[in-house]
Amino acid sequence: MSTPIAAPTEAAVLDALRRVRDPDLHRDVVELGFVKDLRICGGNVAFTLELTTPACPVKDLMRDQAGAAVRAVAGVDKVDVTLSARVTASRPVLGDKGTIPGVKNVIAVSSGKGGVGKSTVAVNLACALQRTGARVGVLDADVYGPNVPLMLGLSGQPTVVDRRIVPFERHGLQVMSMALLVAEDQPVIWRGPMLHSAVRQFLFDVAWHDLDYLVVDLPPGTGDAQLSLSQQAHLMGAVIVTTPQDVSVLDVKKAIRMFQTVNVPVLGVVENMAWFTPPGSSTRYHLFGSGGGAKIEREFGVPLLGQVPIEMAVREGGDTGRPIVLAEPESESARALMAIAGKVAQRISIANAE
Repeated sequence: MSTPIAAPTEAAVLDALRRVRDPDLHRDVVELGFVKDLRICGGNVAFTLELTTPACPVKDLMRDQAGAAVRAVAGVDKVDVTLSARVTASRPVLGDKGTIPGVKNVIAVSSGKGGVGKSTVAVNLACALQRTGARVGVLDADVYGPNVPLMLGLSGQPTVVDRRIVPFERHGLQVMSMALLVAEDQPVIWRGPMLHSAVRQFLFDVAWHDLDYLVVDLPPGTGDAQLSLSQQAHLMGAVIVTTPQDVSVLDVKKAIRMFQTVNVPVLGVVENMAWFTPPGSSTRYHLFGSGGGAKIEREFGVPLLGQVPIEMAVREGGDTGRPIVLAEPESESARALMAIAGKVAQRISIANAE
């Protein structure tokens, strides 16, 4: 008569899980504290794997590896792995840069020049992060040309509670923009000090609530808004948007140098309008050239986060207030933007761990 196999112990399960390593942080999931709520009932094992971001590109792989490792333990009959996430918060490391109440990580989205689709990328990046389960806000800091409310279908005047501006909510995002504070046809004509004050108010006088990520859409170029933001708040990093042609690449180089000068890490570059595929065709036409993002990656060591093609639905989504990652999530552009969001979250988790 065979001897029944004893139920697995907690120590045996944890030893098995130590063989599962986070490919980005290069440490095992037990050491990182990812294993939560471990329960063993006879041969049934259940636990939660708490990652550092719900947008982790390898979360399914890690869940599968963890499940396989525990199933190999003697006495285990069934394994139930639940995925969760707790986004890590960045910590100021330079001077007295302020942390924003209610915000864990600030991501600046910038461009060396206008007309490259920076706001479109910023809004869709925010929506993509929110779709993964993260809590996300959007700050439209492009005070001279604020387009975020239009792209999200927002209008009206914000309310003030206890001397703090309450952000709007749309598509699960918390949103604030200069366009919501002035008349639609009223131009904003400000000198540097006024802009500096406005950026500070948007950062610290808005009642941001429990945000994992605040995506800040900056004006194009390397001017006062970029300097004000980097001087007043601790930026987790910057995402720079470009198009493939040489003139845009030249401006991106200036933007990278600017962020490096003010000690803001560049998380990567997004190549927008990378190609056009006519309906019913599989041929890609590179209307603005090709290879610009890859060239930047080679010269500066700044990763190319992804390439977003030209699609009519991107423009239509921006005009109707429903970004493409929400309106047509299976489109080529939406899939590219979701992948970009995963890479941004991944790089933030790595930087926070370091």
